[in-house]
Amino acid sequence: YGMKNKTVINEFILLGFSYGLQVQTLLYLVFLVTYMVTITENAIIIFVVKRNHHLQKPMYYFLGNLSFLEIWYVSVTLPRLLFGFWSQTMTMSFSSCMTQLYFFISLMCTECVLLAVMAYDRYLAVCHPLRYPAIMTHKLCFQLSILSWAGGFSISLVKVSFISRLTFCGPQVINHFFCDISPVLNLSCTDMSLAETVDFALALVILLVPLLIIVFSYCGILSTILCMPSAQGRRKAFSTCTSHFTVVIIFFSATLFMYARPRRIHPFNLNKIVSVFYAIFTPALNPLIYCLRNKEVKEILRKII
Repeated sequence: YGMKNKTVINEFILLGFSYGLQVQTLLYLVFLVTYMVTITENAIIIFVVKRNHHLQKPMYYFLGNLSFLEIWYVSVTLPRLLFGFWSQTMTMSFSSCMTQLYFFISLMCTECVLLAVMAYDRYLAVCHPLRYPAIMTHKLCFQLSILSWAGGFSISLVKVSFISRLTFCGPQVINHFFCDISPVLNLSCTDMSLAETVDFALALVILLVPLLIIVFSYCGILSTILCMPSAQGRRKAFSTCTSHFTVVIIFFSATLFMYARPRRIHPFNLNKIVSVFYAIFTPALNPLIYCLRNKEVKEILRKII
């Protein structure tokens, strides 16, 4: 990692989607519509949960948190990408890149913990229904949401602080549409073994610990449901969990693929395709999954519309 004859850079050029004008116009329209739909859907969920007393339950409190997170999650990457399509310039200063990286990773880590909290909430509701109101109080809901946000932003701070200390040299081109860990690390011209190790270890912690909580919660839920005497009771219990389980499968399959493997083995075009799915389309899908599978939310939305 010699520094000789290498120019230290403080600005990056994001390649984004370097296709012909027609393809770029199509992508611009698709991403713009997706962004507007995502903001609208999640804002509606927050509004409905806040305004309707029937939804003043822990499950919907956490769903409101998730919707608030999704709005910011998609806003970290998409507006800048859309501006790049419009202006045909995708340059980004080092500080802007690190800021975008910090908030994107923070929100993703927060979502990992929040999905685990939601699984634990479903476990208590299905497996301990009589004790559930006494355990899952407003105070505990608030504490668990604070834990999710504080945990996610703290772990991201450690990860990004190690990455920001590296020296980056030319070429300054990032083959991605936003500043993500793998393509940014690829431009480092100093020894990055410590930054990679810290990033990989924390990625495993923030992904695997919530995933284990989710797995154990659903094992408990499944065993309880199978022991229920009535078919109606089993169906009702399943219906309260299927939407969350679907979101978990989508989210963790993409993030484990991207962040829980060594950095250098990723083909970057594959990175971009997977990133489009979890950074752009998943936040638009999540509200639909929750609303289409949830009778209470569907009924309230019908009344409003």
